[in-house]
Amino acid sequence: MKLVYAIIRDEDCDHVIARLNKDGFQVTKLSTTGGFMRRGNTTLMFCTDDEKVEQAVRLIEETCGPRQQITCNMSIPMGGSEMMDSYMPMPVQAEVGGAVIFAVNVEYFEKI
Repeated sequence: MKLVYAIIRDEDCDHVIARLNKDGFQVTKLSTTGGFMRRGNTTLMFCTDDEKVEQAVRLIEETCGPRQQITCNMSIPMGGSEMMDSYMPMPVQAEVGGAVIFAVNVEYFEKI
């Protein structure tokens, strides 16, 4: 038995949960924060048989795999005195999506 943690972007959460549920994985959702540009993340956790871990990883990858996106979250200082400094959004291309997945052994599991 494995306990799987999958850290994904908030934007991908509903699709990943629906896909996992469709294939019989019962998922617990935890709201988390971190990563590049401090976007909201979701950590999914679920137990599954050892032989189903690869299937779960494949479903997660198919649903929220890495992709390129233009974002304006970074900014550059615009000239002027210290009192008059302002910041201008600067569009950058960033890789988004993907997941960080951990699968750890479970010594005991019981569903009540």
